[in-house]
Amino acid sequence: MSMAEKAFLGTLMKAEYLLKDTVIQPEQLESTRHKEIMRKMLELTRAGKNIDLITFTTLPDLESLGGMSYLSELSTYANLEKFDGMEKLILDLWKEREKRNILNVAAMNDWEIAKVITELDKINQMKMEDHTSLQQALVDIYEAPWQDQISMKSATTGIKKLDEVTGGFRGGEVTIIAARPSMGKTDVMLHFAKVSGWAGFLPLVFSLEMPEKLITSRLMASTGDFNRAKMRDPKRMLSQNQKNKWSDVIGDLNETHMQIFDGAGQTIAEMRAKTRKMMNQFPNRKPILFIDYLTLIQSSQFYGGNSHSQVTEISKSLKTLAKEFDCPVICLAQLNRSVETRANKRPMMSDIRESGSVEQDADVILFLYREKYYDRGSEDHSLELIVSKNRNGPVGTIAVNYHQNTGRIEDQKVSNVTLI
Repeated sequence: MSMAEKAFLGTLMKAEYLLKDTVIQPEQLESTRHKEIMRKMLELTRAGKNIDLITFTTLPDLESLGGMSYLSELSTYANLEKFDGMEKLILDLWKEREKRNILNVAAMNDWEIAKVITELDKINQMKMEDHTSLQQALVDIYEAPWQDQISMKSATTGIKKLDEVTGGFRGGEVTIIAARPSMGKTDVMLHFAKVSGWAGFLPLVFSLEMPEKLITSRLMASTGDFNRAKMRDPKRMLSQNQKNKWSDVIGDLNETHMQIFDGAGQTIAEMRAKTRKMMNQFPNRKPILFIDYLTLIQSSQFYGGNSHSQVTEISKSLKTLAKEFDCPVICLAQLNRSVETRANKRPMMSDIRESGSVEQDADVILFLYREKYYDRGSEDHSLELIVSKNRNGPVGTIAVNYHQNTGRIEDQKVSNVTLI
């Protein structure tokens, strides 16, 4: 019997609230006894009872679950810190068993290869449980008359003029932020993420390239106005004044409730599962998703190096994701080098790699451009946000101040907006 399953069930006994959040279904456990125990836990929870050892002793069918000695053995394996890891392991093992089943059935019935791929794909995209008992639904709605409703339709971008042009980030819509490397894409994304968090949204950052530590350090630098270079050794390099500010900056960033997922090669299906899990944990905040960046998202099929089909699949899935959760999805994209060969280096639609489908599926496309990047001598510190597609309004250019050494972004006092 799997150790991971024992630890999983033991942890559920210790921290009952995890039962509501876990993505694992009883059917996904390998041992028949463990399936029974988890079903029993769900039954007890729905009946408003605890799932601790004392409650288990009162059950008539205690022996079929392994008796008291087995249940108390399970509780000794509890480990809250490693819960996520256990879930992942159990899910992975389940997927492997399911895949083997499919391959056996496929071999016996001589399936077409396309059918095999579709079936395997379904397992990767495992939908979470969609069954809710009315009892549970009523528990969830019980507090409603005393709770503030989430009424926010769109999240502010934190840039006044940009909000006026795009109406902010809206639920169900996909925004693509595209630029050449070193233009400030990640800083712009983190600016949007923290501002939406302060406005009451739940920013979920899927960083497929940059590790969490680097993101946290960038957030600290831009929020506290610390030079990024100093973040390598704050003790030695920060001034006393900056050190005094440090804990306030941490306090401010805490308020965003931002969640960072920095695994490489995450799939849309994984992002969907993580989003659902976070929505369970923060029922009063509407999620807003940030993905860095498009072509690093793992596609669900192998396209034999055909990146066009791959980008098409991913950009369609982003739209589905935004609609499914009725939340905004903001995804960064790299531009190809063709920009560099032109005299005017401001980006255009055709510069997006494999741009056709992205252009079609996105609701808003923002290009970033900094004159100073190409002309080192320039005194112009502005970053141009070029709205080149906008389903709900005009297109045009908005300039903001960009402090390259801290990554801070702010409205210009006299802001230039050129609407086209």
